[in-house]
Amino acid sequence: MFLTRAFGRTLFAAAKSEASASSAAASRLGHNPLEAFFEVDRTPEDDKPVAYGRSWKASELRLKSWDDLHKLWYVLLKEKNMLMTQRQMLHAQNLRFLNPERIPKVRKSMCRIKQVLTERAIEEPDPRRSAEMKRMINAL
Repeated sequence: MFLTRAFGRTLFAAAKSEASASSAAASRLGHNPLEAFFEVDRTPEDDKPVAYGRSWKASELRLKSWDDLHKLWYVLLKEKNMLMTQRQMLHAQNLRFLNPERIPKVRKSMCRIKQVLTERAIEEPDPRRSAEMKRMINAL
């Protein structure tokens, strides 16, 4: 019985140290999946202002392919989720959210992508394909 307890504790400790070592290695390499919801290179204590980009114009989006718009949509969605998570976390800690104007820029770009895709769906000569495109756009 004593041997079982001692042996079991040793195995448990070894497994625990292996798991903590692998999680520490993963966090050093930046493989923490929650990092996608936070801006890791910017802190509220930074004093220097950072200039962020503008929203996408509809004329620019009209030049992009369906696949490019699809990829851009998910990049913007990820950015929006990151900004909203960061805003909520800072609000809960009574800290100031830096650059709150970024959220409307992302939303405006997302709305313009939907506008461009809707225009393409309306111009589609095949009514079945047009209806399918509209359903997909409305699901975004």
